[in-house]
Amino acid sequence: QVPDSFPPLRNETAVHVLRGRMKGIQGHCNSCYMDAALFSLFSCTSVLDSMLFKPFPLCDRNVQSILRDEIVNPLRKTGFVRARSVMHLREQLTEKGRCSSFTNAEKDPEEFLNLIMQQILGIEPLLKLQSGSQEEQQDCYCYQIFMDKQEDLVVPDVQQLVEHSFLTYDLKLVEIPSCFIIQMPRFGKEYKMFSKIIPSLELDITDLLLDSPRECCVCGDVATLECS
Repeated sequence: QVPDSFPPLRNETAVHVLRGRMKGIQGHCNSCYMDAALFSLFSCTSVLDSMLFKPFPLCDRNVQSILRDEIVNPLRKTGFVRARSVMHLREQLTEKGRCSSFTNAEKDPEEFLNLIMQQILGIEPLLKLQSGSQEEQQDCYCYQIFMDKQEDLVVPDVQQLVEHSFLTYDLKLVEIPSCFIIQMPRFGKEYKMFSKIIPSLELDITDLLLDSPRECCVCGDVATLECS
């Protein structure tokens, strides 16, 4: 355990701490979905550090301390988290979520995020989505990209995938999210839709926002119509 708090890794420090053998989060017993999610959420960003410290209404302080002291702080300090620490968290999720498979089976990352953010910590949903002309909005913690195979997208970047997915399902963001967690498209071990996906270091969500003023591509004035 590392009880002291450490900031997220940045720039040259991140390269020095995270590169090499025995780095990252040690996998064990189908933990890859959780290892990848935890690494993405905490290794190099502080946007969700409230999960580690803030006493939310439903907050389970034991799970919070395991997440902070046994996983996030060791990852940021030494660049390595042993499998036993993740298993400790999985055991707690099994107990709180009443689902025995959290300790031995591969799960969908969204199921893990919903359990720990909503049921265990009590965090408000991070995303508000609306479909087409419907007034009803959908609250969620992450967005999973669904899309049909696009022949012109051989090696896409994240920006292209998000835009294609939102366009396909006629979705808009109701407001700018404080944190935009995106799950890439995947189809198990046998078939991968894309062999590689290029990370977009910045994500432009201008065209994904509902009722956001945008520039007309013809005259440059404020647009009054939008063509998909």
